[in-house]
Amino acid sequence: MAEGTNGIEAFIAGMPKAELHVHHVGSASPRVVAELAARHEGRSKVPADPVALAEYFTFTDFAHFIEVYLSVVDLVRDAEDVRALTYGVAEDMARQQIRYAELTVTPYSSVRRGIPDTAFMEAIEDARISAEKDLGIVLRWCFDIPGEAGLAAAEETARLALDLAPEGLVSFGLGGPEIGVPRPQFKPYFDRARAAGLHSVPHAGETTGPQTVWDALRDLGAERIGHGTQSVHDPALVDHLGEHRIPLEVCPTSNIATRAVARMEEHPIRQMVDAGLLVTVNSDDPPMFGTDLNTEYAVAARLLDLDEAGVAALARNAVEASFLDAAGKKRIGGEIDAHLDAWSRR
Repeated sequence: MAEGTNGIEAFIAGMPKAELHVHHVGSASPRVVAELAARHEGRSKVPADPVALAEYFTFTDFAHFIEVYLSVVDLVRDAEDVRALTYGVAEDMARQQIRYAELTVTPYSSVRRGIPDTAFMEAIEDARISAEKDLGIVLRWCFDIPGEAGLAAAEETARLALDLAPEGLVSFGLGGPEIGVPRPQFKPYFDRARAAGLHSVPHAGETTGPQTVWDALRDLGAERIGHGTQSVHDPALVDHLGEHRIPLEVCPTSNIATRAVARMEEHPIRQMVDAGLLVTVNSDDPPMFGTDLNTEYAVAARLLDLDEAGVAALARNAVEASFLDAAGKKRIGGEIDAHLDAWSRR
């Protein structure tokens, strides 16, 4: 690296960025989670003490992560909670120089807990509009199906996405566990979403093998792959992803925290890049994993042995792979280039 670890981290901290794989509730800061836990004290097992919260966010495996994640989801009880959480996430992103983010939202989880669907939409949209005005960050939504909740959740998510369709909605996804949740069963819902103009961005190949990625591509019409960690084990799949420039939303620290990858040194991001795949760097559920997007770029820079120009190129991948309009892509790409140029002239 050009100037050592501290230099690259300073460069990353000031670099304009886009983020494509980051979850709404999973991005709530410890401060926001602690406030919600205190507000709903006695009705949740989530600790209100930040120190205890850090210990609570230590996962034994992916199933345990899902259990903890859903307990945090359960703290979001009304539209006021939704609005506060969403705006707080935008504040944390803006502090990292994130200019654009596609936030994965799971409206089914909140609506089934009693928040009226229209109130939920109004809350996220009010936060989105205010964040753009106040903070200069553009937020867009991916509504995802919580796979563990089955086809009833898929039907409800499709209804919420297609009938209520908030202005910021750009894509349709599928999250939750992959084991025991085959992708092909969700094809009718993705067909409807795609017919309505939404982009397809399911999770696949995170905790299961390459076949899950093939299923996401063939049955769900995936335009990007959430994680895709196991793709490297299938040369034909790697060739397909490369030939069609299908981006991978890579989240290194998340993969370690959920035990999807055993050790950071074993993470396949190097194989992905060496194979010429379109790799983007993301934080997934950053406070839960003790990370943020700046940290993920620093991890990627170390694993890929990147200098500042290499990090900037990685950042441009996320802009290219985003669903932002052409003018927005040009604007953020120009900001990244200007940041690199100013850094090089120091």
